[in-house]
Amino acid sequence: MKDRFSFRQFDVVQEGCAMKVGTDGVLLGSWANGGHRILDVGCGTGLIALMMAQRFPAAEIDAIDIDHDAFETAHRNVEQSPFSDRIIVARAKVQEWQPIHRCVHDAQTLPLYDAIVCNPPFFINSLQCPDNKRTVARHAETLTFSELMASAERLMAEEGEISVVIPVEVKSLMDEAAILVGLFPHRICMFRTTDRKPPRRVLLSYTKKPRRMESEEMVLGDETYRRLTGDFYLRQVTVVETGNRNDAKAYS
Repeated sequence: MKDRFSFRQFDVVQEGCAMKVGTDGVLLGSWANGGHRILDVGCGTGLIALMMAQRFPAAEIDAIDIDHDAFETAHRNVEQSPFSDRIIVARAKVQEWQPIHRCVHDAQTLPLYDAIVCNPPFFINSLQCPDNKRTVARHAETLTFSELMASAERLMAEEGEISVVIPVEVKSLMDEAAILVGLFPHRICMFRTTDRKPPRRVLLSYTKKPRRMESEEMVLGDETYRRLTGDFYLRQVTVVETGNRNDAKAYS
């Protein structure tokens, strides 16, 4: 597995980090709405925070992770990027997180977030990986959907939005967790690896106030995917079916 990924405006080194660079993170970083203040929950390598910084040049971004190695990896990647003056990386649990006051002038008010992004743990009631780092990164015992949504409701501004990417199979659980804390579904994008197969991932966003529901589908390598990810990849990606597998291949 590659330890370094080069994007158009930044590099991501993932050695030592359990949450590896993958399609899920690239999708979320390309698709999520942003704002002036953004929180990346479970930032891993820092990929999504870096993508949001590139897409939203005026944004101030806080990126948090509970894993020490992930924190160290994200911190190094941010420091070596052009966005180091706008991204703060911290080791913390979102359940206990308090927004950072970056300016003394706003010290009297809680600086809530316009956007929260999260590629959350999603293995529920499954056999845990013997590698504890992988368990933390991928099992929902460390951050349940209910805890994520309760934290989002607490940390988001009134016009804020939280965006996540999860397997299609657990969408109903995320919807339920959001509704229970008073959040409303706003955007949904079903993602397929090929147009011959059912969706495997779904991108979702929720808001504090009801908004018109927006729905779309996307296939790896299609026009929508290229439009969203084109500003990041050095080369675009297509999918070639080989037997029972889908192999992602890059081309210029």
